[in-house]
Amino acid sequence: MLIALGWPAHEHHRRALDWFKRHARQGWATCALTQGAFVRIISQPSFSGLSINVGEIAELLLRNTAHAQHRLLPLDFGFEQVLGCCTGGLLGHRQITDAWLLTLAVRNSVKLITFDSGIAQLFATTTERERYLQVL
Repeated sequence: MLIALGWPAHEHHRRALDWFKRHARQGWATCALTQGAFVRIISQPSFSGLSINVGEIAELLLRNTAHAQHRLLPLDFGFEQVLGCCTGGLLGHRQITDAWLLTLAVRNSVKLITFDSGIAQLFATTTERERYLQVL
């Protein structure tokens, strides 16, 4: 979501921006993991087609996270908590980051906003999905 929101050429940028305009005043959050991914991915020439240095991308990130309703969520838990949170089980290596983000959402009583519907399988119940996950 953060990458789509901050990069106008992203295929989901318009949807991310529309969501953000409707919900940002209620508060939104990032974490060190999503912030690092934002800088890492957008600064790659193969992603953007441009040569943008890390400093420029970091400045863009900092301008966005200076939003009055933004908060930084702490990644102050270990893998044991991730395993306990993913009631649907972890099935593969590509789910690890998603599992960390879902656990972060649960621990902070917020929703993970994503374009990836596959993340939902990490929860065993519809109740968990509805409470902690929103797929756009």
